[in-house]
Amino acid sequence: MLGRGRREERREDRHPGPANPSGPLSDAGGGANRYQMTQRMVSIGDDFWIENARGEKVYKVDGKALRVRQTLIFEDRAGRELCKIQERMLRVKDSMEIEGADGRQVAMVKKALITPVRERWTINLRGDPDLEIQGNILDHEYRIEQGRQRVAEISKKWFRLRDSYGVEIDPGQDDILILAATVAIDMMAHPER
Repeated sequence: MLGRGRREERREDRHPGPANPSGPLSDAGGGANRYQMTQRMVSIGDDFWIENARGEKVYKVDGKALRVRQTLIFEDRAGRELCKIQERMLRVKDSMEIEGADGRQVAMVKKALITPVRERWTINLRGDPDLEIQGNILDHEYRIEQGRQRVAEISKKWFRLRDSYGVEIDPGQDDILILAATVAIDMMAHPER
């Protein structure tokens, strides 16, 4: 198993084809994929890379500057569009839509409930049960769950860089969808950036 992973990793480095839908190999325990995110996300016209736990650039987030609305396009290393987040002018500010490469909505990220103690967020998935977000959104210390099952954990504890946080996604999940939802949550929770 270990040898096969190394061969796949070398092949991926030589031929960076489409991203694996379940994400790249990871150094996280239990087969989970871990990614490093930049805390000061994209402003209009900026691009950034999402890196895996080994520091390899895996997904590019392209902030399109030539549009009236802010649009973030997620691409694989070969430049193929995987999904996008586009600010909707007539929508409530407490939600963001994630579209697939075909332009169809795949998820809606919503700030569901605000109480003095904590915020509550959901990711409404098209055709699947919703994902619930629990924890401290502002400090990037939260979990994404489906029912009572963990889907992903977001934390600053895995990376020492000041403006970074990690996203650890459990096996069998749609990594790019979870990463896009994390970016949408960050944009809505920190609109001043």
